Amino acid sequence: MKLTVFGATGGVGHQVVRQALDAGHRVTAVVRDPARLAHPEGPGLDVVTVADVTDAGALAPLLAGRDAVISALGARSNRQAKTEPVAGPALRAILTAMERAGTERLVAVSAAPVGPPGEGADLLTRAVAYPLLHLLLRHSYADLREMERVIAASGARWTVVRPPRLTGRPHTGAYRRVVGGNVPGGRTIGRADVADALLACLGDPATEGKAVGVAA
Repeated sequence: MKLTVFGATGGVGHQVVRQALDAGHRVTAVVRDPARLAHPEGPGLDVVTVADVTDAGALAPLLAGRDAVISALGARSNRQAKTEPVAGPALRAILTAMERAGTERLVAVSAAPVGPPGEGADLLTRAVAYPLLHLLLRHSYADLREMERVIAASGARWTVVRPPRLTGRPHTGAYRRVVGGNVPGGRTIGRADVADALLACLGDPATEGKAVGVAA
């Protein structure tokens, strides 16, 4: 497949690029600072520097002829999300660019607390953990909720992947997945396995138009 990856210098995006190349995909990595991309130039990888990912006109040429778009974009901190939200504005531009380019498939990473606790979640999760997370990270989650709203209102064939707390655990491929909900009791997942889930959703029609919960 020919893929365009946004957020390629982040922890999840780095893994997406690496795993996509290992799987034989052709990857266009869209970055602000190519020096931060932990992948050397080589066959299968094109690195494109874009200063403003909210400029749909600049993004459209990068999406023409692509089979799918993967977004691992998000604010680096709750503070940044308060003053300079990233995911919502960027996905609005990306979706506009996708429409212009004729690219339909989109998979984007969000976060588990943006959705409701998984079916069967315990009282501690419902009454304490989720409310506390929404208080401490309210600006980050507001940005991701806006991103999900924009995606759901689009004409794209979309999937949103919602992981819980991210870790540096190596790629295992052994994680739980719930289509249309969150994983009950899901506390953590490695960034590499989130990347695995994003790529796996690309070819899974059952995930289209759905939020997919993942957790270790």
